[in-house]
Amino acid sequence: MKVAIVSGSVYGTAEEVARHAERQLKAAGLDAWHKANMSLDELLAFAPDALLTVTSTTGMGELPDNLLPLYSELRDRLPAMAGRPAAVLALGDSSYDTFCGGGELMRELYAELGLREAVEMLRLDSSETVTPESDAEPWLQALATALKG
Repeated sequence: MKVAIVSGSVYGTAEEVARHAERQLKAAGLDAWHKANMSLDELLAFAPDALLTVTSTTGMGELPDNLLPLYSELRDRLPAMAGRPAAVLALGDSSYDTFCGGGELMRELYAELGLREAVEMLRLDSSETVTPESDAEPWLQALATALKG
């Protein structure tokens, strides 16, 4: 199964978690691919069977600038992806009202595209963790298991 991993990061933490996710999903036997600042054409050329988004939240609950172009392209072009599994790993800070708002935006977009949530969205709180890569491992293992069916 081919899994495309898209990421949105302001300070680089979400990129690190996305790269870690790529390694872990590959180790689980999946064909995982991550590219920072991926375009929709690159995503469609990879022809993924499933999508994983790893994103932080910025501003008043928005997506990081490096994920906005892909988000906008997905919304504007609505590629035929209905029925495929998807998952969102959101990084945030629970001291903000918009905790993991970027992840919620991606989750809503996936629902609009008809993607089905393979596992419930993971919310990692930066005020509680200093090791988001390792904190995500049990969830990533559950995702790999769900995708392999």
